[in-house]
This record gives sequence, structure tokens and C-alpha cells, in this order.
Amino acid sequence: MSSQATLDQLKEVLFAVISDNKLIKVTLGNYQGNDKLLKNIYVRKVRIKRAEKLSFTYRYSTRDVFKNLDISEGIQLIANLASYDFKICNVFCTDREIYVEHNNKGIIVLRQKNKQVVTEPSLSHDKAKARVIKPAVERKYLNALQITDAVGKVYKNSQDKYRQINHYIDILAPLINELPAEKTKNVVDMGSGKGYLTFALYDYLRNILGFDAKVTGVEYREDLVLFCNEVAVDSNFDDLTFSQGTIHDFNDDDFNILIALHACDTATDDAIFKGIMAGADLIVVAPCCHKQIRREIEKSKGAEQLIFLTKNGVFLERQAEMVTDGLRALILQYAGYKTKLMEFVSDVHTPKNVMIVATRVYPKPHQDKMLKEIQEAMNFFGIEHHHLADLMGI
Repeated sequence: MSSQATLDQLKEVLFAVISDNKLIKVTLGNYQGNDKLLKNIYVRKVRIKRAEKLSFTYRYSTRDVFKNLDISEGIQLIANLASYDFKICNVFCTDREIYVEHNNKGIIVLRQKNKQVVTEPSLSHDKAKARVIKPAVERKYLNALQITDAVGKVYKNSQDKYRQINHYIDILAPLINELPAEKTKNVVDMGSGKGYLTFALYDYLRNILGFDAKVTGVEYREDLVLFCNEVAVDSNFDDLTFSQGTIHDFNDDDFNILIALHACDTATDDAIFKGIMAGADLIVVAPCCHKQIRREIEKSKGAEQLIFLTKNGVFLERQAEMVTDGLRALILQYAGYKTKLMEFVSDVHTPKNVMIVATRVYPKPHQDKMLKEIQEAMNFFGIEHHHLADLMGI
């Protein structure tokens, strides 16, 4: 059978199992395409607003990208992907498994294996997740923050916030667990707000992992600081405290984990600088607002080659975001950190943010090279001042 005939057979099989609601998932592997960061693609059938779709999850090294397509369009895409970039395509169904792969001669072949019938797959777009922070009466802070009622049941209008808390812990857990076991877990959460995430992190470190951890929330609004300290005392969270003031004015360097989510504009730079100066082992920031670098680019017009982008306000904004956070990552590398940038998207469908994760390494690698790269990047975009670079004396 020719490769094209095999692909036609694959499309027929997909149409049949999808129509009969027997599809569990499709996995595409052994990627041979040009995108070095793409690893796999996973596909399953979902129902969105009463319409059946195929949901594609593109698994990259640092992030996942999701696309929902109509059934016919999705089947054609699977066949195209199996034809060129992915050398293995596995289709898992309730009653059989289908394997499509390129043999040694480059011909696409299809094999099928029957299996015992299992329960029909769920078409829910949002899979139920095992939550780390479970609602319970003893978690008094969840009730004080109006996430659960007095008997530990999550309020209907607080489901998004509850999911966001657990999503946050899911992100931080592997980062914290990568730190050496003997390292202290003293955390500063800069810009802690009402403390939703700060309380959950303390609960996770102390009561779930059993670490002898200390957590400090830094917040400018005095009423929120008073409220959060009262809740911490009522919850018997003895090593959780909240400090009133700005990130810039916070002077305690007795911590080795720094977190700053949604610190506006240069406040993120202030937080990163505090972490570097304290020698923090882990720095996690999710910046918002990038006004300072936008003004620099507007003032200098940036690189002439980019004027076709920067003359448009929305593109200028995106450019400023990428340049600001790209330079932050370079400066962190210069300061002796290994960095990773990823998309930080909460379960509540808020706009996407870039999360910068920095882990301290020894010794500081290639400082001269990194300094040159920072300076060349700033010159290219016509940037005279980057707040973090100024703080670092670069």
C-alpha cells in the first residue's frame, strides 16, 4: 500500500472512531521538523459550547500551545503532520489502537490492535485535576479569603480563584523541589496583594511538604497587610508575616526564594535586583507593564529595521515587552543565574504573561560575553537606560 493510501486509511479510521465517540487521544511523536523546541502533539475530542472539536496540544520544551479545530479540519491536519514532520502517529481508542509510522524505506504503514472495550472518553474541555490545596475546614485562610464557606466548600463564584491558587502551586512545586534538600526555604513574595497565593505557598511548604519554611509577603497597601497578618495569626501560620512598604524599600535579605507576580513596570526590576543582591537560589517573576522600555524605544525610534513594527502602537507594546524581559533574562545570566522563560496562564483565562524563572549557578558563567550581549542588545534597540541594568551598574 502506498503512503498516500495509508494516510487516506488513517483519515477514514479517525473519522469513524471520532463519529462513534471511541477516540481517547492521538499522539504524534518522533518529530523531524524545523522547530527545535517542538517535541510532541497530542489531540483529543472535546465539546466546546455544544460544538465538537479536536483539541491540539503542541508540547514545546518550555510551554504548551493549544488549538481547537473543526473535526474535518483537524483530521486533515493530523494526516498532514503524520505525512511529513512526525514519523510516529498513535491513535488510542476504546476498542483498539492504531499505529502509523514511517518504515526504513520511508513508506508510511498502518497497524491496528484490538483491545478490551473501556468506558467512553469524556468530552469535557477541562479535565478534572487533583488539587494540591484541597478545601477543608482546617484551612481557615481559604474561608477568610472568601474562597470556601465555613464547612470548607468552595463558593461557586470563587472556583476560578481556587483553580488559580492550585495552578500557581503546580508551577512552583517542581522549581522548589529542584533546590537541594538541605537548602532553607525562606521565601519573599513581593507585591503579595490580598495574599491568596502567599497563604497557599506557605501552606504547601509547611503542611504538605513539611519544610521548616518562613514566608514574608511584601505589600504597599497597609489595610491589606493588617488583614493578612490577622488571617495568618488566626490560621496559626507562625512563620508567615506580611510587611508594609514598597519593593524598592524592602531591605531584609534573609531569604533564598524570591517571587514577584504582576509587579508593575520597574517594580519587577527592583524585585529581581533584591533577589540577586540576596543571593537567592530561585527567582520567579511574572512581569506586567513595560512602560520604561517602551518610552526608551519611542524616544530613540529603536532599530531602523523595526520601524515598520514600532510605528504601530500595539506592536510597539509587544516589542517593549519582549525587549524588557529578554534583557532581564540576559542580566540574570550575567549575575550568575540559569534562566527559563515560559508562558504563565492561569486557569481563569486571564491574559498571558511571561514568567521568568532564574536558578542560581556556580560559578558565574561567561560574564564578559554576557555583558557584551547586553550592551549590543541595548544599542540595537536604542535603549540608554534599562532599570535593572542601571541597578546592576551595567
